[in-house]
Amino acid sequence: MENFSVCVFCGSRSGDNPDYLVQAEILGNLIAEKKWRLVYGAGNTGMMGAVANATQVGKAKTFGVIPRHLLQREIGKTDLDNYIVTDNMHERKKLMFMNSNAIILLPGGPGSLDEFFEVLTWAQLEVHKKPIVVINVKKYWDPLFSLIDHTISSGFAENSLKKLFKTTETATEAVEYLTKHKQRSDPKTETNL
Repeated sequence: MENFSVCVFCGSRSGDNPDYLVQAEILGNLIAEKKWRLVYGAGNTGMMGAVANATQVGKAKTFGVIPRHLLQREIGKTDLDNYIVTDNMHERKKLMFMNSNAIILLPGGPGSLDEFFEVLTWAQLEVHKKPIVVINVKKYWDPLFSLIDHTISSGFAENSLKKLFKTTETATEAVEYLTKHKQRSDPKTETNL
């Protein structure tokens, strides 16, 4: 499905394990192979840069959104097919979400966690039904899953929360999952934000 867009949340740093970058590059390669479009934070550093560069090498479309105050820190990647500079982080996240059919989370820091929890909360509130996939490279996200379990066991969320996202160990598994479970609606129809 050529008009399918995948939003990738990931770190602007590379992390301490080379497998993180390897999976980011594999994900970019697979997005290009499927002729999907990459939607991401428009940075050219760390995991973000790895996904984007691999997608571009494969001649797939790219859509990047970066807030003005991060242009130097994340080195805005101006050679994308669509490169949008926003005034703030909230607008960045909204545009990324509105222009994607599915969400993938790779290893990252507080920003990636913020993005993940926002789309997860929206799914919980039935604002959207877009597939969310967490790629748990080398068990990086195990503490996140423990926190979610703790939230549920402490009475602050239903067990159904864990059904709102899919967990895989590799980018290949994530793309295979999305290939079978693509949200086919126009991403711009999401209006309940």
